[in-house]
This record gives sequence, structure tokens and C-alpha cells, in this order.
Amino acid sequence: MSQMKAVSAEPFGLKRDGGGGLAAGIKILEKELKRVSLDTVLAKANRVMVRKGSAGAGAGAFATMKPKPVDWYTFDAGDNTTREWYPQGLTCASDAGIGGSAFVVSWYHSPASGAERGVRLSFLNTATLRYRHVLLVRVGADGNIAPINIHAGGVAWYGNLLYVADTTRGLRVFDTRQIFEIDGDGTESIGRKGDVYEAFGYRYVMPQTDAWTTTSGTARFSFAAVDRSTAPDTLISGEYVDTAGTVGRVARWPLTEGGILNAPAGSVVKATDAYALPAGKIQGALSHEGSWYLSQTAGSTGNGTLIVVGDTVRRRPYPVGPEDLTCVRDKRTLWSVSEFAGRRAVYGVPL
Repeated sequence: MSQMKAVSAEPFGLKRDGGGGLAAGIKILEKELKRVSLDTVLAKANRVMVRKGSAGAGAGAFATMKPKPVDWYTFDAGDNTTREWYPQGLTCASDAGIGGSAFVVSWYHSPASGAERGVRLSFLNTATLRYRHVLLVRVGADGNIAPINIHAGGVAWYGNLLYVADTTRGLRVFDTRQIFEIDGDGTESIGRKGDVYEAFGYRYVMPQTDAWTTTSGTARFSFAAVDRSTAPDTLISGEYVDTAGTVGRVARWPLTEGGILNAPAGSVVKATDAYALPAGKIQGALSHEGSWYLSQTAGSTGNGTLIVVGDTVRRRPYPVGPEDLTCVRDKRTLWSVSEFAGRRAVYGVPL
């Protein structure tokens, strides 16, 4: 296996696209619904996770790992076994540059029947062992809301902003200061119904506030992460490729202190750099202090691999179904989430 080689960053240009009435729609939501803080969402978390729980993702899944996880958290039984929702992206408070022990997990909906429910984010507080789902929505200029039907393969948190990977389009942006409490109780529909809003039974929704769209159309956005060891800090995304003999690429873009991609108004933000990945089937990529960490899947039954690329290339055993990557910098731990039913956990290993 070769190490990562620099490639042209030209295909990874991004242009800001906040149109479509997003701002106008959010202004209407502000008048019609109660806006709540992220602290409120975490304080009212209604689901319980288990620290070092078995749930199929504990000792059995981790038995071949070297080194073993330093810690892990399993979802409740319903979330661990459902085949309608699949966890994909992972980010944490350390990425955001804020205090606390929160993680954020993105899930995409895969309905066997019924309405498409799009994407949700789980906000986990490992200090209280509680978490809550928040539904991501697209808001129209008229203030009505609808689900966002994307794969959401990665999520990155910086400051108040959350970047969610949109495979063929680029990155969608959400703001933790823009969370709204739904006032209706309907569980089977979404949108304004008379004088109330419904959101498939979710108590909180987070509307899209912005987007960065690929200018080339050839780049794919399969995962997302933050590197706080570069100057300036950078946002990472890259490509999952499962075609034999073909590998994807990964790129990084500069961030401002406020977390916005660093581009003059109306212009294209160019990637700082881009690299060919050393292997296929990469589900997550993170750069930190000069090394790259890559999670590689082997399908729903085989154990994955953590590939560490620095002066050398090392392969470390990983659980079944590893996805997006993040790191808790003060603990020097690398974290991922496993996606398959019965094996779902958020787990950390030494960097």
C-alpha cells in the first residue's frame, strides 16, 4: 500500500449557495415557533445510552482490536436495532472548540414503507449518558418545512456551525443557534398543519441555513471532519469509492474563526490541498498533527480497518461497519461510530 500522494485540488472548489428562501423561511419560523438553545436540547434529552454496553458492539466486536477502545457508548435498544435509521457521521465538542463532552451523530432514513423522513442528528451528552434526536429540515420562503433526503455520510462541527456531507452536491450547513421546538404532536406527517407544525413526532427541528456546492461536479462528499492542528483550522471531506482498483480523494478547506469557509462573497473557495487515499472503501478521514486516520469498511460482517498514514502506513483492527471520524484532542483519542443494526456504538481509541 502506498502512502497518500498529493493530487490536484482543482475539482474541490466550493461556492456558497444560501438561496432558495432559507433566510426568509427561518424568519417566519422565529415568529411561529419557539427557538431553543443547544443546552436546552441536551438538558431535555429523552434517551439513555449505555457506557460500555454489550448490545453486540461491545466485547465481541472489539475483541480483535489492538489497542482496544478506551471507552464506548451504545444507543438504546430501539436505536441499536432499527433498520429504518442508520448512523453515519460523527463529530464532537472538541471539533467545535467548546467545552463539554457532547457528540453529534448523523443518521439517514431508509424506510421499508411510508414517508421519507430524511436526516436526523443525535446530540449525545456522555456526562449524563443521555441523548436526543433532532430532525434536520429544509424551510421554504413561506416558512413551511420538509425533510432533507440525503445520505449524510459525515458531519463536522465548528463553532456554532454543523457541516453535513451531501454526496453529490457538497456540504449543507446548519446552525446550533437555530433549533426550534415543534408545537404539534403528529407522528406521521411534517409541515404546517393549520396553526401548528408537525415533524414526524420529533420535538425539535434544525433548519438548513446555508450550503456550499461543488463547482466541478466530479468531487464527492462522503464524510467530514475538522483539523485544528493546521493554520488556519481546516474542514475535511472526501470520497468513498468501492470500485475494485480505484481509490477516492480527500481535501481540506480553510475556515475562518467563525467557522465559515474562507472565501470572499460570491467567489469560489479553493481547497488548501487534496490527496489520493491509499485504499478503497474509506468511510471517514481525519488529519491531525501531520498524520491521517482513515476508517475502512469490510461490509456488514467483516471487521473494518483503521489506516494510519504518517511517516509509515499502519493498519489497526477496527469493528464492523466503521464510519466517520472525530477526535477529542485533550484526551488524545480518535472516535468513530458503527452503522449496522445490533452493533451500533460510538467508540474511542488512542490516537
